[in-house]
Parts: sequence; C-alpha cells; structure tokens
Amino acid sequence: MPFLLRRILFYLAAFVAAATINFFLPRLMPGDPVALMFSSAASELPPESLEALKLTFGFVDGPLWKQYLTYLSSIFTGDLGVSVKYFPLPVTDLLGRALLWTVGLVGTATLVSFVLGSFLGMVAAWRRGSRLDVVLSVSAIFATSIPAVVTSLVALFVFGFTLGWFPTGYAHDPALDPSFSFAFLASVAHHAILPLITLCFVLTGGFTVTIRNNMINLLGQDYVVMARAKGLSDRRVMVWYAARNALLPTVSSLAIALGTVLGGSLVTEVVFNYPGLGNTLYQAILARDYPVIQGQLLVMTAAMLVSNFIVDVSYVLLDPRLKGSG
Repeated sequence: MPFLLRRILFYLAAFVAAATINFFLPRLMPGDPVALMFSSAASELPPESLEALKLTFGFVDGPLWKQYLTYLSSIFTGDLGVSVKYFPLPVTDLLGRALLWTVGLVGTATLVSFVLGSFLGMVAAWRRGSRLDVVLSVSAIFATSIPAVVTSLVALFVFGFTLGWFPTGYAHDPALDPSFSFAFLASVAHHAILPLITLCFVLTGGFTVTIRNNMINLLGQDYVVMARAKGLSDRRVMVWYAARNALLPTVSSLAIALGTVLGGSLVTEVVFNYPGLGNTLYQAILARDYPVIQGQLLVMTAAMLVSNFIVDVSYVLLDPRLKGSG
C-alpha cells in the first residue's frame, strides 16, 4: 500500500505539471482563434463584432493566473469547454466521437502488432543465427526505420489510388448513416483495412526486435539449460521458460503503446483522413482551437500516466522484489 500511495502521488503531481504546460503551450502559438475567424471574414464582419466573438467563445481578457485557476477547476469538474471550430459542440462530445474511431483502429493495430511481433521475435531468437533469424531481424529493423508518413503515403498511393483496392479516406461510406447494420459495419471494416495494415507494419518491427533481444539474453540462463537437459520439448522450453520471462520487459512497451492509443496516430489519421483523435488534434491546431487542443493533450497525458501506473503495479505483482523500491 505505501508503494501504491507513493506512485499515485507522483503521477498526480506529474498530471498537474503536464496540465500546466498544456495551458501555456497553445497560448505561445502566434494568433488566436477569434483573430483567425475575424480575419477570414473581415469583409463581412464589422470591427465591433470582435468583442462579441470573444464573449461568445469565452476568450475574455483577464489576468493569466485567473485564467489558469479557472482552467484547473474545469479539468477536475470535467468541463473542457466548447470547441471553436465546431461551435457549439462541447469538447467532451467531440473527443468522445473521435475516441471510438481511434480505439477501434489504433487499439486493434497495437494489440495485433504486439502479438505478431512477440511471436516473430520469439521465433527469431530461438533460431538465432539462422537464415530465418536474419530475414526477420532485417525486416523488423527495416520496418521501424521507415517514417510512418512515408509508409502511409506509399500504401495510399499504391493500394488506394493506383490499384483502387481500398478507399482513400474517411472511416466509412458517407452515404451510409451510422448504425449496426451489416452494410455500415462492412463499410467501416473496408475503410479501416489500409490504415490498419499500415500501422501494423510500423509497430510490429519494434515489438519483434524487443522480444528477440530480451529472449536471446535469457537463452543462456541456467533454468533454460536445465529445462533442455531434462528432455523437455523445444516448444515447451521456448514458450514456457524463455519467452514467458522475456515478455516481462515488454509489458512496459505494450502499456506505453496502449497509452498512446488515446492520442491517436496523427500521421496515419491525417493521411487517410480518418476521424480519430489524431486528426481531430491536427484540425484543432490549424484552427487554433484552444479548448480542443487542451482537452486532447489532457486525454493523452492521463492515458500515458495511467498506463505507466499499470506498468508499475504489474511489475510489483510479477516481481515482488520491487515492492521495496520506488
């Protein structure tokens, strides 16, 4: 219990620090949303409308410390304000809609990549030095070396525009109304295939390299040598003795990857015009939509901190020697 209390206090302080940075960061950007809206419609709006716009969106001039205290109180009450770009839609509703698409796409890609990467890394480590190990290792390093934007653009151009196998954007056919009908769900699956494959290609390589390196370090341990000397099958030694212990360090990698799910995959979602959290954040930055930017960054921060807390607890449960640390 003392360990858990220390970690909770630590992550609470980290959240407040991140929220503070989140408050000041958008305000360091040049321009503001009201000024952008006013300049884009300068020929249609009289100058006196500028103050009316500020009052409408809550951008009232005042001491920065008062704005900061109001901002902190709104965080803990769950009131993230109203979107400027999508006025009068509340930020929580906007992020809630985008969250469903991001969890479905990026969450699925993360879990699939972890399972596939762990299996490939386990096989590569067990067959280390063989031709299969060389092929898997080089392919994994190659996949992690290519920027996500390059992979997304190449996949979109080849399979979307050139071959026409998959849609080139959005999450479903705009002519279909969202429902649990077979036509709508089939359209969602069809639109998600290409960005899903792209994300899996980028993520799988990292998990493969990590599990391979961890497992190679364990293959020379005494308990693995003893298991093989006892005549146990290669599959049992590989899975239950080597791979199971090699997966422990990758728990943190998986938790952090799952934490980034709530941040969305900005590059992939923007390239494929997928209506997830990453694309929502990108559009909010272009529009200087402070409430959405702050809300999205808070969601990302909270997700990462919760993921790291789960990692800490998991490590203590898996390795009791860590209970006295932290």
